[in-house]
Amino acid sequence: MVQFHREKIWNVDVQTAPAAEVLKAIDEEIAAGAKGRTLYCANPHSLVAAQHDTEFLKALRSADFLIPDGAGIVLASKLLGGTITRRVTGYDIFSGLAGRWEKEGGKSFYFLGSSENVLGKIATRMSAEYPHVRMGGTFAAPFKVKFSDEENDRMVDEVNRAAPTALWVGMTAPKQEKWIEEHRSRLNVPFIAAIGAAFDFFAGTRKRASVPFQNAGLEWLPRLLREPRRMWRRNFVSTPVFLYNIILQKAGML
Repeated sequence: MVQFHREKIWNVDVQTAPAAEVLKAIDEEIAAGAKGRTLYCANPHSLVAAQHDTEFLKALRSADFLIPDGAGIVLASKLLGGTITRRVTGYDIFSGLAGRWEKEGGKSFYFLGSSENVLGKIATRMSAEYPHVRMGGTFAAPFKVKFSDEENDRMVDEVNRAAPTALWVGMTAPKQEKWIEEHRSRLNVPFIAAIGAAFDFFAGTRKRASVPFQNAGLEWLPRLLREPRRMWRRNFVSTPVFLYNIILQKAGML
């Protein structure tokens, strides 16, 4: 396993490596015959949620790659005297691997989660933009809080039958991370990533903020304006709780 330096950000240890190094490490792991390597995204909302969900916290802490997805993580690192200066998002990893593997050929993606509509748009765009990355398949997971044993078995079997190089899971956090942790030992896949909203961004069913907003750490603002009912808690509840705990950490009280 490639080892990166990590920084303690409140209740987890987040990797400091930039996207290019993470992508290179993933390829090296796959070339070495890795199985079940996981990548999850750390942001203020997920860390607040994990503080009250032991299974979710365990999943984040056990990730092989825990990337600084949120602007709040970058800010926290700065306040704590760390070295994380730039976000690494789930979409960065997805698009980065797609671009690398398009040049190489011989590797494949599988998409688990979301809806048939979104998955269909993903498949269409993949075939147009990344024709040399094989589409191992897609599966729209049932829209429910908890899956039955039969549903879990079917999803695992479908993925293993396709034998993809990378499995992308989009069930929203923390459901996606907890599902992966529960089943990663049964999944015969080199690399597994929980990337949530990246499914909608790539499918075009949800618009991603423009690059200037992304670079300024304000990607959350357009999303808040477009989806206030969905996003207000993340920004007006989770963010203050997260920053309060970072201040406690800075003061040596955590």
